[in-house]
Amino acid sequence: MPPSLAQEKFYTLDDIYALPVGERAELIDGQIFYMAPPSTKHQRILSFLHLEIGNHIRAKGGTCEVFPAPFAVFLFADHSKYLEPDISVICDKSKLDEHGCKGAPDWIIEIVSPSSRAMDYYTKLSLYREAGVREYWIVDSNKQTILVYDMEQAAAPTIYSFTDMIRTNIYDNLEIDFSKLQF
Repeated sequence: MPPSLAQEKFYTLDDIYALPVGERAELIDGQIFYMAPPSTKHQRILSFLHLEIGNHIRAKGGTCEVFPAPFAVFLFADHSKYLEPDISVICDKSKLDEHGCKGAPDWIIEIVSPSSRAMDYYTKLSLYREAGVREYWIVDSNKQTILVYDMEQAAAPTIYSFTDMIRTNIYDNLEIDFSKLQF
């Protein structure tokens, strides 16, 4: 008989909640993906976008809410996918509870870090599309690009630079001027 293969541990939401204080990770199909602390540049982009989106919603009397990371998103009812997008915009208040968002946010923004590149460009894109996220932005400060996926349309992403004004797909009147972003 061949030697038995070592069993890979299957992680659950309980393992995520048991992490030491301050340690962040995401859970996808039984695997834990640890998250490195964000850089100052990452946090500047996060703050800029959070303020722009939040101020727009408030000024227009909108009903959506914007949540910066860390904020739990349970994409599917089986809790097999626990993610912490950099920014989540949720318009359906019934998806919100004290633990986070149950189901797909309307709009997610991920800010690429060196350790998250493949996860943001491939894994999360696929998961967000499958879950029903309406709009997904990938902000890459190294490339100074923003990929905008209008998930409700089966089109290729639109690619913008850090000098562009970007109109969102889920709001008719929200434009974000990336040239105002300061490092």
